[in-house]
Amino acid sequence: MWFRASNPRARHLTEFVSSGQIELVTWSIPLLTIMLLGGVIWIGSHELDPATPLASEYAALNVQVVSLDWKWLFIYPEQRVASVNRLVIPVGVPVHFTLTSGLNTFFVPQLGSMIYTMNGMESHLYLKADEAGTYLGESIMISGDGFPDMHFNTEAVALDRFNAWVNETSSGGGEALTSQAYGELAKQSVIPAPVSYPGVEEGLFHKITTQAIPPGPGPEPQSAPWTKKLQQGQEQ
Repeated sequence: MWFRASNPRARHLTEFVSSGQIELVTWSIPLLTIMLLGGVIWIGSHELDPATPLASEYAALNVQVVSLDWKWLFIYPEQRVASVNRLVIPVGVPVHFTLTSGLNTFFVPQLGSMIYTMNGMESHLYLKADEAGTYLGESIMISGDGFPDMHFNTEAVALDRFNAWVNETSSGGGEALTSQAYGELAKQSVIPAPVSYPGVEEGLFHKITTQAIPPGPGPEPQSAPWTKKLQQGQEQ
């Protein structure tokens, strides 16, 4: 409408090619928008990094996690105890998880982020329970027949109760978690109830990560009925 032939006020710039001022305004708006969104994403991503330590007046509790078929092993290296399918942590204390073993996912939905456990390497995750309670921990990666039972309880308790549990576990009877005991535990199975170990072999987690201890044997081969029939037909 502005450049119609009947409008004498319109300037017809026949030699017009480009305008630096127009280009500046046109590109500055999307550029500033991208810089704003990029800055928010950059800062937020680093703040939500699972491996970022959590601010607290308490030192972080170290827990080493091994995902197995179909169970979870928790090793407390400073306390020299371990448990299977039972995670006990003190309320208000950051927990530094170091995770390894076969490809799986460690997830306590009410406490924070999900993270993968990778074969031959270590993943890191910080979580903290602000209130006492029992929180469901689980795997959300289908990993075979025992997958529906591959879950555990995270018990967030007061610091004195946590120390009492450590003392009770370390002084209780039972077999220590050695390389041989881990070899049996690594076999595919579903345990009916949580298990505790009063002692842990020095450097066991490092041996598991570096595969100085062979990984679990996996499923045992079984002959299906149709395979047996095929073998019988070949023999005949």
